[in-house]
Amino acid sequence: MGGPVARNAVSVPFAADRDVPGLIVKFGDYPLHHGGVGAIRSLGRLGVPMYAITEDPYTPAASSRFLERAFVWPTRGTEDAGRLVEGLLRIGRRIGRPAVLVPTDEEAAVLIAEHQDELAGPFLFPRVAPGLPRRLASKQGLHELCVEHGIATPEAAFPRTYDEIVAFADKARFPVVAKNLEAFVRRSRPAVGGTTRIDTREGLLALARDWGERPGVILQEYLPREDAEDWIVHAYFDRDATPLALFTGVKVRSWPPHAGMTANAYVVDNPELADLAARFIKQIGFSGIIDLDLRFDRRDGQYKLLDFNPRMGAQFRLFENESGVDVVRAMHLDLTGRHVPEGEQRAGHRFVVENIDLPALLAYRRSGYTTPHAPARASGTELAWFAGDDPLPFVTMLARFVRPGARHLYQLWRTNRRGAVRRGAVR
Repeated sequence: MGGPVARNAVSVPFAADRDVPGLIVKFGDYPLHHGGVGAIRSLGRLGVPMYAITEDPYTPAASSRFLERAFVWPTRGTEDAGRLVEGLLRIGRRIGRPAVLVPTDEEAAVLIAEHQDELAGPFLFPRVAPGLPRRLASKQGLHELCVEHGIATPEAAFPRTYDEIVAFADKARFPVVAKNLEAFVRRSRPAVGGTTRIDTREGLLALARDWGERPGVILQEYLPREDAEDWIVHAYFDRDATPLALFTGVKVRSWPPHAGMTANAYVVDNPELADLAARFIKQIGFSGIIDLDLRFDRRDGQYKLLDFNPRMGAQFRLFENESGVDVVRAMHLDLTGRHVPEGEQRAGHRFVVENIDLPALLAYRRSGYTTPHAPARASGTELAWFAGDDPLPFVTMLARFVRPGARHLYQLWRTNRRGAVRRGAVR
């Protein structure tokens, strides 16, 4: 799928190795993923041959003119690891030369880390302690690492039985937040449908009755949005856990509201946050791309780490330095032995995900919430889907999104409203 790769489509003060292709690795059924499209464009514009794993031949990623070939491989992310590794190796043989792996989900990042020796021949990727990405993607593992290294994070409990949930409810201060313990496992019946705010003891106990003998949830301190700011960090770290590209920004809107995927964000310089992220990565010895979500709690003046994605974030194209380097380009340059040019980030730049920002905007206006530190005017805008030099992914997204997407947005809104009425729970 995809047309011929456009060479020299962008002017940057560095040259990528065009003999080393990139492969977008994704497991699970989520065809409308703008992050994968962004990575294909980012490296493809440098003349790097790009390949991608897709659910079918008609995804936005498969329609990109910068894609050499789509490998159609429907997966759920819950398959046997050996089967997934063998599938990757088959793709590697079909590409016919070493390729840089670009995982877009935790399942892929964890699999690559835990099977490095098997994948090292046909693929290039950052080497990391095999168990570290799984631990970082786990809410409990991340919480333990934060406590161990003195990184602020919300207070949390990890109940193993319904009785432990009752004991927690008897002494907890509500509202609290419930999340799936192992967020990177796409279970057929997760305990909660994403981050869920629970306002009352009765609401928690009503929800918990459906969680079974092993709840599989984290119950977390609620950080009220009126006293908090949502920040994001994207970076690439080399084999010595040294940042070769590091960016900070603020999340303005997400969908579902206040708890989901970034819909609108700005680049904002934050040296304190950049230093905190770099110190934590050095302490744990991580190598590769990271996507962090933090909330600044104005009540105690601390940045509290909420999520650590040990892979490329969907909104990574928000961030680029003055030399034209983003985190995906930084990884490709580093893994192919090339210098990664330094430069200041594009402060004030904005990122908009067209298909979810409009409903998010309407929801945020109703709530009256505004984001501190967001610039009054953007210095430039990066759209997630539309690009003048690669329009087909946007058209494909619209064709796949309009009817089922609108129905999905409505269902999310209805679930949100019903939960508030019946359980005191709001996503």
